[in-house]
Amino acid sequence: MDQYRYWRREAIVADLDTQRHSFHVAVENWEHDFNIGSVVRTANAFGAEAVHIVGRRRWNRRGAMVTERYQHVHHHPGTTELVAWAQERELPLVGIDNLPGSVPLETYPLPRACVLVFGQEGPGLSEEVREVCDAVLSIAQFGSTRSINAGAAAAVAMHAWVRAHVFEQAV
Repeated sequence: MDQYRYWRREAIVADLDTQRHSFHVAVENWEHDFNIGSVVRTANAFGAEAVHIVGRRRWNRRGAMVTERYQHVHHHPGTTELVAWAQERELPLVGIDNLPGSVPLETYPLPRACVLVFGQEGPGLSEEVREVCDAVLSIAQFGSTRSINAGAAAAVAMHAWVRAHVFEQAV
């Protein structure tokens, strides 16, 4: 945004910290997914509190378009560590994946404070993550493809959270 044009990075992060929302985003990184950068960029755009990379520490930053400098990005070596972190903060894990038995995102009351969890492009949420999520939500689709890419799904889910909690008084 132009408002930050001549600011130092630390000042931008400090200002953003006063405005961040109470949702976090976690994404699994077992196979070096190229969509993680896009998820980080989208988390920055929607004001997520932080992004959590679960699995491999290295990820392709190209899609983040340098927004990882302004977004809090945490690493968890595995699901156990993410779950422990979330439990310490009493944050429910909400998985997003088009799986049998998942609940439509469009009808689910997203918690104000939560971690939206996304799987890898292709395999989706791992079985281990599915088992620890408080809910697994699907995004309604009407075409012939089985799923949308993880970066697009993350954008849809974050926007649903913003609509539910940022604009709730405006409705």
